[in-house]
Formats: sequence, structure tokens, C-alpha cells
Amino acid sequence: MSEAEDNDILELDSETEEGDVEMNLMTDAEFNGNPDSLFFNDGKRRIDFVLVYEDESKSASEKKGSQRRREFFEGSLMNMGVELEATQSVMDEKLVYVKVHMPFEVLCTYAEVLHIKLPIQPNDLAPQSSAYNCFTHHFYPSEDVIAKEADFFTAPFQKDQLKCFWVKDREQFFTPAMRSRMAYYILSRAPYDVKGNVKKFGFNKLLDGGVYKAAYPLHDCRFNVKSKEPDCPNERFLLYNEWAHPKSFYKMQPLDLIRKYFGEKIGIYFAWLGFYTVMLTLAAAVGLGCFIYGYTTRETSTWSKEVCDPRIGGEIVMCPQCDEICPYWRLNTTCESSKRLCIFDNYGTLVFAIFMSVWVTLFLEFWKRYQAELEHDWDTVEFLQQEEQPRPEYEAKCIYERVNPVTQETEKVPYTACGKCMRVSCGIGTVLFWVLLIIASVVGVIVYRLAMFITFSSKLRSELYNRKELEPFKEYVTPQMATSITASIISFIIIMILNSVYEKVAIWITDFELPRTKTEYENSLTLKMFLFQFVNYYSSCFYIAFFKGKVVGYPGQPVYWLGSLRNEECDPGGCLTELTTQLSIIMTGKAIWNNIQEVLLPWVKNLMFRHCTQVGSEKVIPRWEQDYRLQPIGKLGLFYEYLEMVIQFGFVTLFVASFPLAPLLALFNNLCEIRVDAWKITTQFRRVVPEKAQDIGAWQPILQGVAILAVATNAAIIAFTSDMIPRLVYYWAFSVSPYSDGSDHTMTGYINSSLSVFNIADFKETIRPSEEITPYWFNNITTCRYRDFRHPPSHPNQYDFSIYHWHVIAAKLAFMIVVEHIVYFTKFMLSYMIPDVPEALKEQIKRERYLTQVILHETNIKHFKELMKPIADNLQNEIEEPELDLTL
Repeated sequence: MSEAEDNDILELDSETEEGDVEMNLMTDAEFNGNPDSLFFNDGKRRIDFVLVYEDESKSASEKKGSQRRREFFEGSLMNMGVELEATQSVMDEKLVYVKVHMPFEVLCTYAEVLHIKLPIQPNDLAPQSSAYNCFTHHFYPSEDVIAKEADFFTAPFQKDQLKCFWVKDREQFFTPAMRSRMAYYILSRAPYDVKGNVKKFGFNKLLDGGVYKAAYPLHDCRFNVKSKEPDCPNERFLLYNEWAHPKSFYKMQPLDLIRKYFGEKIGIYFAWLGFYTVMLTLAAAVGLGCFIYGYTTRETSTWSKEVCDPRIGGEIVMCPQCDEICPYWRLNTTCESSKRLCIFDNYGTLVFAIFMSVWVTLFLEFWKRYQAELEHDWDTVEFLQQEEQPRPEYEAKCIYERVNPVTQETEKVPYTACGKCMRVSCGIGTVLFWVLLIIASVVGVIVYRLAMFITFSSKLRSELYNRKELEPFKEYVTPQMATSITASIISFIIIMILNSVYEKVAIWITDFELPRTKTEYENSLTLKMFLFQFVNYYSSCFYIAFFKGKVVGYPGQPVYWLGSLRNEECDPGGCLTELTTQLSIIMTGKAIWNNIQEVLLPWVKNLMFRHCTQVGSEKVIPRWEQDYRLQPIGKLGLFYEYLEMVIQFGFVTLFVASFPLAPLLALFNNLCEIRVDAWKITTQFRRVVPEKAQDIGAWQPILQGVAILAVATNAAIIAFTSDMIPRLVYYWAFSVSPYSDGSDHTMTGYINSSLSVFNIADFKETIRPSEEITPYWFNNITTCRYRDFRHPPSHPNQYDFSIYHWHVIAAKLAFMIVVEHIVYFTKFMLSYMIPDVPEALKEQIKRERYLTQVILHETNIKHFKELMKPIADNLQNEIEEPELDLTL
């Protein structure tokens, strides 16, 4: 390790001298040939953690430095009461496995430090029954396969009150997940070097520096073969068969067993993912109904009928959509795209958008209730932030002193107030820079769209008309559609490339800020990564929905980008179809790419590792070596799973007015995601270090923020992107007197009223289409049409906005204001009416808290009586007055 790296190692003031640490106290042992054993060779001491190192280095100096740190570290562990046993590898003679065992006394000490809740007495309260149990219990694994966990009253462990707790078996009192959590806590805080009065510690530094190659708790058995060990619970085998196996896709998740095996943090993730998937079923059903409604009415829609009618759409000549090289064209050439537009742009979409605004509120409110039930069942109700221990990286940098405003005691912190402000300012500046870089990439894609539209307009039509084999596609492939599809694919590729860069940037910024606890670290990283991903994934959709085609001018005076690129227009039916295409490509591509990565990458890596380290079939491989051949899950493995789902949640809610099938696609993806994630962490990864968690953390306010933003975006999509408001304005105002001769409200004539007239003679020479590309049917035509609401050439205010335009603008703004207020009021009322914690659960929590205090109080009194009884008996014998009774 270099001197620069050595200076970066975490430091803490030492309380002991260098000579106090004993070395070389580790027991060496040969493998006893039992492949499923979870114990030391004596078969009594359980393996709580495994450390792996390579017993040679590239150079003698590196070997000496690594060996010194390793020996010091292992000596520190043994000074803390931890027992170690080293075993040579069966597969590779260079590898050494150090097995870590936590004696009962050490477990008691750190259980108290970590505020771990442990059982006091069996819960004698009647369990709550749900109205859905009669239906859902058919989809849960049988209790004969996965036994129901016993329910206890629990309390934070106190070592001096051990007799108050329900200890039937000292070896089973602490679960393997608890033992692994405490072992990792000790490993993270054991020093590995001393220089003067400074101790250096931080187990991650040893892993990053190559002193140790891996560190992990053990799986209890193989995932597909049941262990024959009598004391093995075979929980991994049960999780694979009843949860991760594809045959169990229809079953509910065994959350209690997941939590017991992997810890509360992973348990709460899968609980949230399962609840989200169940709620998506309702949204997908309604969205599918709206899609079917739009599909069945696309032929009868007045819009599509007039566009496709040769006597209406066939007679309307449209103005060119680019300069010089774009020809005139007839409106009925967009017949098929108009029919596709009617599938998504109808009144059912409006109903669905309002429904989804209510649905997302119900989802978040009912999730809070379900989360409260999980907190109660999993003993995390009173899990407070102050109970979480500081990160080793934070503790090691504490060199400044301050007075704690709560305790009024002096404590050490890693930075001053000025230093903290500097770190935060630097982080915010870096985040803004990268957000601007993302926006720049979006602008680059927009420039590509403008340039390629000109290319497709000049070449695509000639290719389709000149080549007979491509003639069937001429009604479907338009320059707008070709530009949209290629730009969407390029956007997706850019998104995937930038994601890997932003990940490293966000981690670097968060490391620089130096958060105190792991929860604070993850919350800070969550906000940064979501901001990056939000801009990265959604910026192109926001452009299409709210900016494309909005400022294009008119044929005689178009608007240009960069002085030469004419701003692109929407299809005559609007930009909604293009937004739908963009969403479907990004959602589908993202889901396929992520699932391929999650399935293939760990499987291929494990396959290659096993191939490179394969041994003879006669050799028996122990449990710890089998797990070493699996992939590490990474420090932020679960973080990326949350991020993937929250980005999907944004697609489902923010732009659902343009794509009712988004919830259905999300539902199919999540049904696969649950099993893929289960299969991955059960079979392909080493066992995760269990972590305690009360809720989904910073993701909860992010989801709430997305839900609030979704109301505004969907209302804006319906108002400004779809053609619904102009149609309603025409139906209720402009189809009758005084704007029309008719007396009945009708949609007949809407196409003609929504297209303005332009005099071809008013074209500038630099804009006028060349004669070579003029269609053969273009004879003696003096005007063309374009999508806008402007006065005709003969009007005194020619080409200015007409009264129809201002009516439509007023209607759009009124629609947004009314819909937003109604939906927000409905969301507020639902949030108020649905309590976050059910009343029955509140009463049960209070009852359990009261009974727990009574049990602890009575146990303490009983223990006190037992201690005082010998003294009282002695006093009773010595006192002569018989009337004085000292019996306890």
C-alpha cells in the first residue's frame, strides 16, 4: 500500500498502546470433510462471518505490509472477544478462509450496543384477522413447509437483565441474521494499525486495499439441495422452492422468512415491491379497458373518418413541413397515424388520467398502513435514528470538537460549520453541473431530430414511392415517425451510457459530504441519483409533451434553431402519438436491458469463476468455499433495485395520459422482477449482511413528490399535447351559431376548422418547395393548409391568431386549473380520511408496550427479591422481636 493510500486510511484517537494488541492467536484447522457444516471443526462454535485472503502478494514489501495489517486486525478481533479459525482452501492453495465466531457474552454486549429487540414473553394477544385472508391464504406457502414464526413481546436487549428475556437455548437466542449483523459491526470497528496515539480502522479499507479478498456471512445450505445437517434450518432451500423458483410465480411472498434470512431492509423492499405490483393490477385493468375502448372506436371517430375520407382529407392539401426539399402532401396520407392517435386521444384517456391521480394517492396511503403493520410485526416501530451507529468512515474522520445541542456534552465531528458548508456547496455545484450536462445531451438529440427530419423528408418518401417492395409501408412510415423512432432509440442509448457515469459522480459527491450514518448516506445518495435519473429519463418526454410543435410559426414565417434548422412540427393529429412511442421504447428497452443484466451477468460471472476454479470431483468443497464462488451483491445493490422501480413508477404516473398501457407493461415487468430479484439474491449472490430498516427511507417522499407532479403533467398533456380541448371547444362553441350556420352541436367539420389557410404566393423564395418535387396532382392550387388557428390570407389581420385560438388557450388554462384543484382536493381528502396507522394496530402497539413494561417491571422486582431473600432471612434470624416480619 502506497504512502498516499496510507494517509487516506480512516483514523481515530487510540485508547490503547500498540503493544496491547496480541498477534497470532488464531487457531489453524484442517477441513473436516463436512460440506454443509456451519460450525468450526469442533462442531460447536457457529460460523458468524468468513474472511478470505490470499497468502501471497506480488512483491515482498506488499506482502509484509498486508500481512502486518491482517495480523494486527485479527489480533484486535480476538482482543474484543471474537474467536477465529483459519482453514486452507480446498480449491486454491493460495486462499485462506478465516472463520469468525461470536461467543455468547460478546453477542450480549453488542446486542445491547445495537439496541436489538429480543423476545421477553410469548404474545398472548389475539392476532388480527384480515378480510382478505380467506382469499389470499390459498396463495401462501403451506405452514407445513414454512412454519409460522412464533410471536413474542420484545424489548431492547440489556445485558444486566438477561433473566428478563425468553432464553430457552443460548445458542438459538440470537438468530443467524442477528449474529452476522453484530459480527459485521465489530469487523467495521476493529483497528488494523496503530501509529503513535492514532488507531487506523475501517474494514472496507482492508477489502479495497486487497488485504482481504472477501467478507460475507454464510448461506445455511445449497439452494437446490436440502442439507442433511440436523441443526440446519434449510431456509435458503425453502426460499428458493417457495419464492425464487419460476414455478412459484403465482404465490405470495413469504415475507417473514425473507426478513428472518436477509434482514428487515431487504424484507421491506420486497414487501413494497409486492404491494406495488398488486396495486398495479387495478391500474393495468383500467388502463387496458381504456385502450380497448380507444381501439374499438378509432374507426368511428369523427377525426379519423374525416382525415381518411377521400372527399375531405383527400382534398385537403397540406403545406410542406420543411424548406425547399419537402413537397406538398394530402391530409389523408396520415390516415393510419390518425387512427392510432384516436386509440390514445379520447375521452377514456381523460377518465383514466384522473383515475390514476386518485390511484397513486390510494397506493401511497395504503402502503403507509401496510408498512405500519410490518413495523409492528418486525419490531421496528421504535427504531429511532439515534439508535443507528455512525459509519466507520465518519467516526474515523472526527478530529474537531463541538457541544452537542441535545446532550450538551462535548463530541467529536469530522468538520467545522464552515467545512460542512463548503462540502455541501461543492456537492450542489457538482450536481447542477451534471444536470446541465444531461440537458445538453437532450438538446443534442433535439438537433439530431431537426436535421434528420429534413433528411427523411427528402429521401424517405422517394424511397417508399419508387421501390415497389416498400409500397405497403408508405401509409405507416412517415418522416415524423421515422425521426421519432430513431431519436427514441438514440435517447435510450445515451441514457444507458450516462447512467454509469452519473452513478460514479453521485457516489463521489456523497462520499465527500461524509454523512454520519448509513441511512443518511443512502438518503443523500438517493436524492442525487434520482435527480440525475429524473432529468436523464424524463427530459426527452417533457420536450415532446410540452415543447415540440408549440413554437413553429407558420409556413410563411417559420421559427428556426441555430439560424438554419427549422423547428419541427407535430403531426396534424398532434404530438401525443410520438410521446406514446417514446414512452413505450424507453420503458420496454429499460425493462429488457435491466432484466438481462440482472440475470445474465451474475450467472455468467459465476459460471466463469467455477470453470476457472474447478477441482476434481473427488474433493469435497466446504460451505464457505461454495459461497466464495458466488458474486458479492455490492454496497448499493438494493439501492439500484429501488431506483429502477421508482423510475418505472414515474413513467406509470407522470405520462400515463398519453399511454394507458404503461401500468400493464409495468405489471408484467414487476411480476418478472420479483422472481428475478429473488432468484438472484438466493442463488447467485453471497448472503447479504442483514440490516435493520423501518421503512423505505428517502424513497417515500420521492414517491409523494412524483405523485403530486403527476397531476400537473397529466393535466398539461391532456390540455396542451392532446387534441381533446380544441375538439371540445369546437363542439360546444364553434359548431353552432354565431360561428357556424348549424344549430346542433356536432363534430362534423372539425378538421376544416382546425387547419388554417396559407397563400402559396406568400412563400419566400428560400422556403418555397422546388418544382422537381411538386406532386403530379398539384395543379392550379393556390393555397395549402397547416395546423394552427390563424386568420386566412384575405383577412385584414392575415396570419394573426384568430378568436378560435384564444378560446382554446382559455379553455386549456381553465381545464388545467379546474382539474388540478379537483384532483388535489380529492387527494387531500383521501389522505386525511385514510390514517397512516390503523386504529386497531395503534391500540395493539399501546397494549404491547404496556405489557412489556409490566413484564420488565415484575421481572426486575422478582430478581430483586431473589437477591434480597438471603439478607432478609439472615436479618429475620438475628432479630429477637417476633412481631417484626421481614418476609419478602
